[in-house]
Amino acid sequence: MKNKIQNKTMLFRSLLTGFCCLVLSVFTQAKEYTVSTVAEGLNHPWSIAFLPNKDLLVTERAGNLRIIRNGKLLEQKITGLPEILVRGQGGLMEVILDPDFINNQKLYLSYTSGTRSDNTLKVISAKLTDLSLQQVKVILTVSPSRDTAHHYGGRMAFLKDGTLLITSGEGFNFREQAQDLGSMMGKMLRINTDGSVPKDNPFVGQKDIHPEIYSYGHRNPQAILLSEDGILWQHEHGPKGGDELNIIKPGLNYGWPAITYGVDYSGAIISPYSEAEGMEQPVTYWVPSIAPSGMTEYQGDKFPQWRGNLFVAALAERSVRRLILKDRKVITQKIMLDELKQRIRDIRTGPDGYLYVLTDSDQGSVLKLLPVK
Repeated sequence: MKNKIQNKTMLFRSLLTGFCCLVLSVFTQAKEYTVSTVAEGLNHPWSIAFLPNKDLLVTERAGNLRIIRNGKLLEQKITGLPEILVRGQGGLMEVILDPDFINNQKLYLSYTSGTRSDNTLKVISAKLTDLSLQQVKVILTVSPSRDTAHHYGGRMAFLKDGTLLITSGEGFNFREQAQDLGSMMGKMLRINTDGSVPKDNPFVGQKDIHPEIYSYGHRNPQAILLSEDGILWQHEHGPKGGDELNIIKPGLNYGWPAITYGVDYSGAIISPYSEAEGMEQPVTYWVPSIAPSGMTEYQGDKFPQWRGNLFVAALAERSVRRLILKDRKVITQKIMLDELKQRIRDIRTGPDGYLYVLTDSDQGSVLKLLPVK
Protein backbone atom coordinates (compact mmCIF):
# COMPACT_ATOMS: atom_id res chain seq x y z
CA MET A 1 0.00 0.00 0.00
CA LYS A 2 2.81 2.31 0.93
CA ASN A 3 4.54 1.66 -2.42
CA LYS A 4 1.31 2.46 -4.30
CA ILE A 5 1.01 5.78 -2.49
CA GLN A 6 4.64 6.60 -3.23
CA ASN A 7 4.18 5.69 -6.89
CA LYS A 8 1.08 7.90 -7.17
CA THR A 9 2.92 10.75 -5.45
CA MET A 10 5.86 10.44 -7.86
CA LEU A 11 3.48 10.35 -10.84
CA PHE A 12 1.68 13.46 -9.58
CA ARG A 13 4.96 15.29 -9.08
CA SER A 14 6.12 14.27 -12.57
CA LEU A 15 2.90 15.51 -14.15
CA LEU A 16 3.05 18.73 -12.14
CA THR A 17 6.68 19.31 -13.19
CA GLY A 18 5.78 18.68 -16.84
CA PHE A 19 2.85 21.09 -16.61
CA CYS A 20 4.99 23.77 -15.00
CA CYS A 21 7.64 23.33 -17.72
CA LEU A 22 4.96 23.70 -20.40
CA VAL A 23 3.58 26.86 -18.79
CA LEU A 24 7.12 28.21 -18.41
CA SER A 25 7.84 27.43 -22.08
CA VAL A 26 4.73 29.29 -23.25
CA PHE A 27 5.51 32.17 -20.91
CA THR A 28 9.09 32.35 -22.19
CA GLN A 29 7.96 32.40 -25.83
CA ALA A 30 5.49 35.18 -25.09
CA LYS A 31 8.26 37.16 -23.43
CA GLU A 32 10.88 36.95 -26.18
CA TYR A 33 10.33 40.63 -26.92
CA THR A 34 8.64 43.75 -25.65
CA VAL A 35 7.11 46.50 -27.78
CA SER A 36 8.16 50.12 -27.43
CA THR A 37 6.56 53.11 -29.17
CA VAL A 38 9.06 55.22 -31.11
CA ALA A 39 6.58 57.73 -32.57
CA GLU A 40 2.85 58.02 -33.12
CA GLY A 41 0.35 60.28 -34.86
CA LEU A 42 1.49 59.37 -38.40
CA ASN A 43 -1.02 59.40 -41.26
CA HIS A 44 -0.87 55.87 -42.70
CA PRO A 45 2.91 55.35 -42.47
CA TRP A 46 4.07 53.18 -45.36
CA SER A 47 7.85 52.82 -45.34
CA ILE A 48 10.84 53.55 -43.13
CA ALA A 49 14.53 54.16 -43.81
CA PHE A 50 17.42 54.63 -41.39
CA LEU A 51 19.76 57.59 -41.93
CA PRO A 52 23.45 57.45 -40.96
CA ASN A 53 22.90 60.18 -38.34
CA LYS A 54 20.32 57.91 -36.60
CA ASP A 55 17.32 59.90 -37.86
CA LEU A 56 14.42 57.82 -39.19
CA LEU A 57 12.73 58.70 -42.48
CA VAL A 58 9.06 57.67 -42.69
CA THR A 59 6.69 58.06 -45.63
CA GLU A 60 3.03 58.79 -45.01
CA ARG A 61 0.72 57.52 -47.74
CA ALA A 62 -1.12 60.83 -47.35
CA GLY A 63 1.80 62.42 -49.24
CA ASN A 64 4.33 63.45 -46.58
CA LEU A 65 7.93 62.52 -45.87
CA ARG A 66 8.65 62.82 -42.15
CA ILE A 67 11.69 62.66 -39.88
CA ILE A 68 11.90 61.11 -36.42
CA ARG A 69 14.84 62.62 -34.55
CA ASN A 70 15.96 61.72 -31.04
CA GLY A 71 12.73 59.81 -30.50
CA LYS A 72 10.45 62.67 -31.62
CA LEU A 73 8.44 63.12 -34.80
CA LEU A 74 9.39 66.53 -36.22
CA GLU A 75 6.44 68.76 -37.03
CA GLN A 76 8.20 70.16 -40.08
CA LYS A 77 7.77 67.96 -43.14
CA ILE A 78 10.41 67.47 -45.82
CA THR A 79 9.77 69.78 -48.76
CA GLY A 80 10.41 69.32 -52.46
CA LEU A 81 8.17 66.31 -53.07
CA PRO A 82 6.47 66.06 -56.46
CA GLU A 83 2.69 66.35 -56.81
CA ILE A 84 1.22 63.12 -55.43
CA LEU A 85 -2.17 61.58 -56.13
CA VAL A 86 -3.56 60.32 -52.81
CA ARG A 87 -6.50 58.06 -53.59
CA GLY A 88 -7.47 54.51 -52.66
CA GLN A 89 -4.26 52.57 -52.12
CA GLY A 90 -2.24 55.26 -53.86
CA GLY A 91 -0.09 58.00 -52.38
CA LEU A 92 3.51 58.27 -51.20
CA MET A 93 4.90 54.79 -50.78
CA GLU A 94 8.46 53.51 -50.49
CA VAL A 95 11.57 55.38 -49.42
CA ILE A 96 14.93 53.71 -49.95
CA LEU A 97 18.44 55.08 -49.57
CA ASP A 98 21.11 54.89 -52.24
CA PRO A 99 23.80 52.31 -51.35
CA ASP A 100 26.28 55.22 -51.32
CA PHE A 101 23.96 57.58 -49.41
CA ILE A 102 26.63 58.52 -46.90
CA ASN A 103 28.55 60.20 -49.74
CA ASN A 104 25.84 61.31 -52.19
CA GLN A 105 22.74 61.82 -49.95
CA LYS A 106 20.56 60.31 -52.67
CA LEU A 107 17.30 58.54 -51.99
CA TYR A 108 14.46 57.09 -54.05
CA LEU A 109 10.71 57.41 -53.57
CA SER A 110 7.78 55.62 -55.20
CA TYR A 111 4.42 57.35 -55.44
CA THR A 112 1.24 57.60 -57.48
CA SER A 113 0.78 60.44 -59.94
CA GLY A 114 -1.94 61.74 -62.23
CA THR A 115 -5.71 62.03 -61.96
CA ARG A 116 -8.57 59.77 -60.91
CA SER A 117 -9.08 58.61 -64.50
CA ASP A 118 -5.43 58.61 -65.64
CA ASN A 119 -2.81 57.69 -63.06
CA THR A 120 0.25 55.52 -62.57
CA LEU A 121 3.19 54.59 -60.34
CA LYS A 122 6.35 56.70 -60.58
CA VAL A 123 9.79 56.59 -58.96
CA ILE A 124 12.01 59.61 -58.35
CA SER A 125 15.59 60.07 -57.27
CA ALA A 126 16.47 63.08 -55.14
CA LYS A 127 19.17 64.49 -52.90
CA LEU A 128 18.23 65.01 -49.25
CA THR A 129 19.54 68.34 -47.99
CA ASP A 130 18.49 69.21 -44.44
CA LEU A 131 14.67 69.06 -44.63
CA SER A 132 14.41 69.46 -48.39
CA LEU A 133 14.64 67.33 -51.51
CA GLN A 134 16.85 68.72 -54.26
CA GLN A 135 17.73 67.53 -57.77
CA VAL A 136 14.45 65.64 -58.07
CA LYS A 137 14.29 63.43 -61.16
CA VAL A 138 11.64 60.99 -62.37
CA ILE A 139 13.50 57.77 -63.20
CA LEU A 140 10.53 55.45 -63.82
CA THR A 141 6.95 55.86 -65.04
CA VAL A 142 4.90 52.69 -65.21
CA SER A 143 3.08 52.26 -68.51
CA PRO A 144 0.23 52.10 -69.35
CA SER A 145 -1.69 54.33 -66.96
CA ARG A 146 -4.96 53.25 -65.37
CA ASP A 147 -8.23 54.61 -64.02
CA THR A 148 -8.15 52.55 -60.81
CA ALA A 149 -6.65 53.38 -57.42
CA HIS A 150 -5.57 49.90 -56.36
CA HIS A 151 -2.68 47.46 -56.76
CA TYR A 152 0.27 49.74 -57.45
CA GLY A 153 2.99 47.63 -55.84
CA GLY A 154 5.59 50.31 -55.14
CA ARG A 155 8.20 48.44 -53.08
CA MET A 156 11.89 48.71 -53.98
CA ALA A 157 15.19 46.97 -53.29
CA PHE A 158 18.78 47.20 -54.51
CA LEU A 159 20.66 44.29 -56.01
CA LYS A 160 24.35 43.81 -55.29
CA ASP A 161 25.28 45.36 -58.64
CA GLY A 162 23.60 48.63 -57.66
CA THR A 163 20.56 48.24 -59.91
CA LEU A 164 17.12 49.05 -58.50
CA LEU A 165 14.14 46.69 -58.43
CA ILE A 166 10.59 48.07 -58.28
CA THR A 167 7.39 46.07 -57.79
CA SER A 168 4.48 47.05 -60.04
CA GLY A 169 0.92 45.89 -59.41
CA GLU A 170 -1.59 44.96 -62.09
CA GLY A 171 -4.13 47.68 -61.32
CA PHE A 172 -6.83 45.35 -59.94
CA ASN A 173 -9.17 45.60 -62.95
CA PHE A 174 -6.39 44.83 -65.43
CA ARG A 175 -5.16 41.46 -64.25
CA GLU A 176 -4.59 40.14 -67.78
CA GLN A 177 -1.81 42.70 -68.16
CA ALA A 178 0.29 40.74 -65.66
CA GLN A 179 0.88 38.23 -68.50
CA ASP A 180 1.32 40.92 -71.18
CA LEU A 181 4.99 41.77 -71.75
CA GLY A 182 3.88 44.89 -73.60
CA SER A 183 2.70 46.27 -70.23
CA MET A 184 4.71 47.18 -67.14
CA MET A 185 1.79 46.30 -64.86
CA GLY A 186 1.96 43.13 -62.77
CA LYS A 187 5.74 42.98 -63.07
CA MET A 188 9.04 43.23 -61.27
CA LEU A 189 10.99 46.05 -62.94
CA ARG A 190 14.76 46.64 -62.90
CA ILE A 191 16.50 49.89 -63.79
CA ASN A 192 19.74 51.74 -63.17
CA THR A 193 19.55 54.61 -60.70
CA ASP A 194 19.58 57.16 -63.53
CA GLY A 195 16.49 55.52 -65.05
CA SER A 196 18.30 53.71 -67.85
CA VAL A 197 17.79 50.01 -68.52
CA PRO A 198 20.50 47.49 -67.51
CA LYS A 199 21.86 45.75 -70.58
CA ASP A 200 21.48 42.30 -69.00
CA ASN A 201 17.74 42.58 -68.25
CA PRO A 202 16.08 39.38 -69.56
CA PHE A 203 13.97 40.96 -72.32
CA VAL A 204 16.30 43.68 -73.60
CA GLY A 205 16.14 43.97 -77.38
CA GLN A 206 12.99 41.90 -77.82
CA LYS A 207 10.28 43.48 -79.94
CA ASP A 208 7.20 44.94 -78.24
CA ILE A 209 8.46 44.04 -74.75
CA HIS A 210 9.29 46.64 -72.10
CA PRO A 211 13.03 46.23 -71.44
CA GLU A 212 12.58 47.19 -67.77
CA ILE A 213 10.73 43.91 -67.06
CA TYR A 214 12.62 41.54 -64.76
CA SER A 215 9.83 39.02 -64.02
CA TYR A 216 6.10 38.89 -64.68
CA GLY A 217 2.80 37.29 -63.72
CA HIS A 218 2.46 39.19 -60.45
CA ARG A 219 -0.69 40.55 -58.82
CA ASN A 220 0.14 43.18 -56.19
CA PRO A 221 3.71 42.70 -54.91
CA GLN A 222 4.11 44.34 -51.52
CA ALA A 223 7.67 43.38 -50.55
CA ILE A 224 10.99 42.62 -52.19
CA LEU A 225 14.31 41.96 -50.45
CA LEU A 226 17.71 40.52 -51.21
CA SER A 227 18.75 38.13 -48.45
CA GLU A 228 22.23 37.86 -47.04
CA ASP A 229 22.85 34.70 -49.06
CA GLY A 230 21.74 36.35 -52.31
CA ILE A 231 18.15 35.06 -52.56
CA LEU A 232 15.63 37.54 -53.95
CA TRP A 233 12.47 37.13 -51.87
CA GLN A 234 9.15 38.69 -52.80
CA HIS A 235 5.58 38.44 -51.61
CA GLU A 236 2.33 39.57 -53.15
CA HIS A 237 -1.35 39.78 -52.38
CA GLY A 238 -3.58 37.09 -53.81
CA PRO A 239 -7.30 37.69 -54.38
CA LYS A 240 -9.52 35.96 -51.80
CA GLY A 241 -6.80 33.61 -50.60
CA GLY A 242 -3.61 32.80 -52.44
CA ASP A 243 -1.16 35.37 -51.08
CA GLU A 244 2.29 34.20 -52.20
CA LEU A 245 5.89 34.15 -51.05
CA ASN A 246 8.20 33.77 -54.04
CA ILE A 247 11.86 33.50 -54.95
CA ILE A 248 12.34 35.82 -57.91
CA LYS A 249 14.55 34.92 -60.85
CA PRO A 250 14.96 37.02 -64.00
CA GLY A 251 12.70 36.31 -66.96
CA LEU A 252 10.37 33.90 -65.17
CA ASN A 253 6.57 33.87 -65.16
CA TYR A 254 4.89 33.71 -61.72
CA GLY A 255 1.51 32.83 -63.09
CA TRP A 256 -1.08 35.44 -62.18
CA PRO A 257 -3.90 35.25 -63.23
CA ALA A 258 -3.45 32.02 -65.21
CA ILE A 259 -2.72 30.10 -62.02
CA THR A 260 -3.70 30.99 -58.48
CA TYR A 261 -4.53 29.44 -55.10
CA GLY A 262 -7.26 32.04 -54.53
CA VAL A 263 -10.71 32.88 -55.86
CA ASP A 264 -12.40 36.15 -56.73
CA TYR A 265 -13.86 38.22 -53.90
CA SER A 266 -17.33 37.17 -55.12
CA GLY A 267 -16.31 33.53 -54.80
CA ALA A 268 -16.11 33.12 -58.57
CA ILE A 269 -13.30 31.02 -60.03
CA ILE A 270 -10.48 33.11 -61.52
CA SER A 271 -8.63 30.10 -62.89
CA PRO A 272 -9.25 26.38 -62.43
CA TYR A 273 -5.49 25.88 -62.29
CA SER A 274 -2.99 26.31 -59.48
CA GLU A 275 -0.10 24.92 -61.52
CA ALA A 276 0.93 25.15 -65.16
CA GLU A 277 3.99 24.36 -67.22
CA GLY A 278 6.34 27.32 -67.55
CA MET A 279 4.92 29.09 -64.49
CA GLU A 280 6.63 29.26 -61.11
CA GLN A 281 5.20 27.90 -57.89
CA PRO A 282 5.33 29.97 -54.69
CA VAL A 283 7.58 28.90 -51.82
CA THR A 284 4.47 29.10 -49.67
CA TYR A 285 1.01 30.64 -49.93
CA TRP A 286 -1.67 31.75 -47.52
CA VAL A 287 -5.32 30.71 -47.59
CA PRO A 288 -7.15 32.59 -46.21
CA SER A 289 -5.30 35.77 -47.11
CA ILE A 290 -3.16 37.52 -44.53
CA ALA A 291 -2.54 40.50 -46.90
CA PRO A 292 1.28 40.59 -46.58
CA SER A 293 2.86 44.02 -46.68
CA GLY A 294 6.53 44.63 -45.92
CA MET A 295 9.20 42.09 -45.09
CA THR A 296 12.65 41.87 -43.55
CA GLU A 297 15.30 39.21 -43.06
CA TYR A 298 16.67 39.35 -39.55
CA GLN A 299 20.47 39.25 -39.33
CA GLY A 300 20.95 41.44 -36.24
CA ASP A 301 22.53 40.66 -32.89
CA LYS A 302 19.68 41.57 -30.51
CA PHE A 303 17.68 38.41 -31.25
CA PRO A 304 20.26 35.75 -32.14
CA GLN A 305 17.54 33.06 -32.09
CA TRP A 306 15.85 34.84 -35.03
CA ARG A 307 18.85 35.10 -37.36
CA GLY A 308 17.98 34.04 -40.90
CA ASN A 309 14.22 34.24 -40.28
CA LEU A 310 11.94 36.23 -42.57
CA PHE A 311 9.43 38.55 -40.93
CA VAL A 312 6.30 39.40 -42.93
CA ALA A 313 3.95 42.23 -41.95
CA ALA A 314 0.27 41.42 -42.42
CA LEU A 315 -2.59 43.88 -42.90
CA ALA A 316 -5.67 41.64 -42.88
CA GLU A 317 -4.34 39.28 -40.22
CA ARG A 318 -3.18 42.27 -38.14
CA SER A 319 0.02 40.52 -37.22
CA VAL A 320 3.61 39.73 -38.13
CA ARG A 321 4.52 36.28 -39.42
CA ARG A 322 7.95 34.93 -38.45
CA LEU A 323 9.00 32.43 -41.10
CA ILE A 324 11.62 29.86 -40.13
CA LEU A 325 13.45 28.58 -43.21
CA LYS A 326 15.46 25.56 -44.17
CA ASP A 327 16.89 25.00 -47.65
CA ARG A 328 14.82 27.93 -48.97
CA LYS A 329 11.60 26.38 -47.70
CA VAL A 330 9.30 27.58 -44.93
CA ILE A 331 9.25 24.91 -42.23
CA THR A 332 7.46 26.83 -39.44
CA GLN A 333 5.43 30.02 -39.12
CA LYS A 334 4.93 31.93 -35.87
CA ILE A 335 2.28 34.63 -35.47
CA MET A 336 3.46 37.72 -33.57
CA LEU A 337 1.98 41.09 -32.54
CA ASP A 338 -1.60 39.96 -33.12
CA GLU A 339 -2.31 41.19 -29.61
CA LEU A 340 -1.93 44.76 -30.91
CA LYS A 341 -4.97 44.30 -33.19
CA GLN A 342 -3.33 46.68 -35.69
CA ARG A 343 -2.89 46.50 -39.44
CA ILE A 344 0.89 46.15 -39.90
CA ARG A 345 2.16 47.97 -42.99
CA ASP A 346 5.91 47.44 -42.81
CA ILE A 347 8.64 45.74 -40.81
CA ARG A 348 12.36 46.47 -41.07
CA THR A 349 15.58 45.59 -39.28
CA GLY A 350 17.29 48.71 -37.99
CA PRO A 351 21.06 49.18 -38.02
CA ASP A 352 20.87 48.91 -34.22
CA GLY A 353 19.63 45.30 -34.54
CA TYR A 354 16.06 46.02 -33.37
CA LEU A 355 12.94 45.35 -35.44
CA TYR A 356 10.82 48.35 -36.41
CA VAL A 357 7.14 48.06 -37.28
CA LEU A 358 4.70 50.52 -38.88
CA THR A 359 0.99 50.34 -38.00
CA ASP A 360 -1.39 51.39 -40.75
CA SER A 361 -4.03 53.92 -39.73
CA ASP A 362 -4.62 57.68 -39.75
CA GLN A 363 -3.04 57.62 -36.29
CA GLY A 364 -0.28 55.18 -37.17
CA SER A 365 2.79 54.43 -35.09
CA VAL A 366 6.41 53.39 -35.39
CA LEU A 367 7.05 50.58 -32.93
CA LYS A 368 10.30 48.88 -31.90
CA LEU A 369 10.74 45.31 -30.74
CA LEU A 370 13.20 44.91 -27.88
CA PRO A 371 14.50 41.66 -26.38
CA VAL A 372 13.43 40.76 -22.86
CA LYS A 373 16.39 41.00 -20.52
